[in-house]
Amino acid sequence: MRRLIALACVCLSLVACAARGPVAQPAVVLPRLHLAPAALGREISEQQQLTFKRGTQQRELDALLEVDAHEVRLLVQAMGRSGVKLVWDGQSLAEQRAPWLPPAVRGERVLDDLQFALWPLDAIRAALPQGWRVDEVDGERRLLDAQGKPWLLAREDGGFGNVRLDNLSEGYELDVRSLSLQGEAP
Repeated sequence: MRRLIALACVCLSLVACAARGPVAQPAVVLPRLHLAPAALGREISEQQQLTFKRGTQQRELDALLEVDAHEVRLLVQAMGRSGVKLVWDGQSLAEQRAPWLPPAVRGERVLDDLQFALWPLDAIRAALPQGWRVDEVDGERRLLDAQGKPWLLAREDGGFGNVRLDNLSEGYELDVRSLSLQGEAP
């Protein structure tokens, strides 16, 4: 489940930012995580089909996520065209962007969403700044501010391989359907 959630978060961030028209400012700026790839504790190789919803807009995306002890690699495509490729080695983020990709699509936010969804809670807790916390209740992971208000939610939706992500700060939803699962089962 965590692999699916992570990929969903990343792609959701990409699609949310790629919507046409002015980009709304988030209700709150979510914290950066900067977690080491090895902190995940396992390898992942996943292909996903994503459905992004923001207001009345809905978009379909394909993504490939690979994580090993040394790197996080993510490739996101829309309608057969590569939109963004991210590589994180725990120190620096390399980003290759298509010319058509809006500047509002930020690789740092995509990586943080991915890490929120996939990395162990203890690793996330250690990286959060003062005033933020993460918990998991009844299978739902939540990122909460100092007042206990949730801003990012991730949960299984309808069974194995299906995940729903809600970014309440930026106002989008992401549904993820796994096309292939390799490595450790959720």
